[in-house]
Amino acid sequence: MRSSQAKDHSVAGAAPGPHPEPRPLRSEHTRGSAGGAHGAADGTARPGGGRPGPGRLTEDPRLPRFPLDMDDLHVIDTEVSAAVGRVLEDHLAERVERAAALDPVFGHDLAERVARFTLDGGKRIRSRFVWWALRACGGGPREAEAALRVGAALELIQTGALVHDDVMDDARLRRGRPALHVDVAAQYADSVPRELGPRFGEAAAILAGDLSLAWADDLLASVGTAPVAVRDLWSAMRTEMVAGQYLDLHGQATSSRSLARAIRAACLKSALYSVERPLALGAALAGADAARSEALCAAGRRVGIAFQLRDDLADVFGDPRRTGKPVGGDIRAGKPTYLVALAQARAEATGDRHGLAVLRRSLGRADLSDNRLEEVRDVLVTTGARTIVEARIERLVAQGMRHLDSVPLEPDARRRLRELLHATAGTASGGTASGGTASGGGTAPTAAPSSVPSASSAPSASAVSPGAPPGEVPPPGTQDDGTHASLLLAAGAEGAVR
Repeated sequence: MRSSQAKDHSVAGAAPGPHPEPRPLRSEHTRGSAGGAHGAADGTARPGGGRPGPGRLTEDPRLPRFPLDMDDLHVIDTEVSAAVGRVLEDHLAERVERAAALDPVFGHDLAERVARFTLDGGKRIRSRFVWWALRACGGGPREAEAALRVGAALELIQTGALVHDDVMDDARLRRGRPALHVDVAAQYADSVPRELGPRFGEAAAILAGDLSLAWADDLLASVGTAPVAVRDLWSAMRTEMVAGQYLDLHGQATSSRSLARAIRAACLKSALYSVERPLALGAALAGADAARSEALCAAGRRVGIAFQLRDDLADVFGDPRRTGKPVGGDIRAGKPTYLVALAQARAEATGDRHGLAVLRRSLGRADLSDNRLEEVRDVLVTTGARTIVEARIERLVAQGMRHLDSVPLEPDARRRLRELLHATAGTASGGTASGGTASGGGTAPTAAPSSVPSASSAPSASAVSPGAPPGEVPPPGTQDDGTHASLLLAAGAEGAVR
């Protein structure tokens, strides 16, 4: 059975010119080993073959449609990502067709790109959290279609967020391919004045991201039986995402790097919409009681923060072949990550003038060389920041598991959630997030330790700051003592920190 994670079919660059011959959408016209009337079996356009209509989008034209049977949830259990992909295919085919009817150029340049981006990559972690929270709380066939639609809507939210994020960060690559704004600018390189090309690409990408967000809201609205709680959670999540992104931008512009602000931005920008809110949405669809909903949210908040901390590590220490983007992007952009804020606070507390000088001259330098980036890595290691962040990831995940185990849940779904939470944070779980196949519908999110080597050679925190609790140095002049408890409180986590 197919997995939506088996390949990374990211959008390829389109041919230059105002009306290029497009690579056709993966549709019924391009299916089959012999190819369709307008396309080859591999989905590429045939010379002179004309342009197909949107037809049916698929993640791989050579594979059959995933059979959605809401009365046989065990099939969906084994391939959650494929089931969500089927919902996305149908929704996006209709939306692309409508867009093309409005204007063919708009349909090709923006609508088709949004559709391909959404179908071609990603780990589907948000939609899988919705599904397994639903199943863990006793949801059945009656709620299955709603859960898949909500999950698909989250994937469109993710598309919009990534497209906008790449514009704000001036990122050139996404999933190993040109970012959408770069791709559009390249398409029109021969027809738009050179000085306007990049700005045109960025403006087009902003519109593409807006379109994806609108389509996400449309898909959620199609869930006619969704409880009021689902719509309230969705509304809150949409605002939280914008707030988190703004805090990220604000920190870059003002060089504000307090630990409390860094972790709050990470929570709003990533933890809530990537893990906690999807779990809450699944629980709400299942009609879960307050105890189970709160336990899932507490677990999601903690693992969601760990997920962002792992991403921060991967940006500096990761392998570009695995991450699909160059390393050091956060450093060059001057992003106020928790990793950097912690290194700066520890360097200040210990009087590490060299470390502070390296950080000050490196952060926000778009032209930072690889040698200078290596100096930053050394500071992140010698201050103990890397070791502390890795330890906090482990502690956050352990806490999340305790919350998950504190309430009655369906046993198999609890196991799937544990595996998916571990995979999301890049920590060991002793299994895969599937039952029988890869990752409950697609390969599990790649565990970050494989792309972020261990910092076992780094000095211990207590060696950096004798007398302080292991892993803790109070940032001077702040109320945040840098402890695990204050880290969670800064993110707004409720309840006692166990």
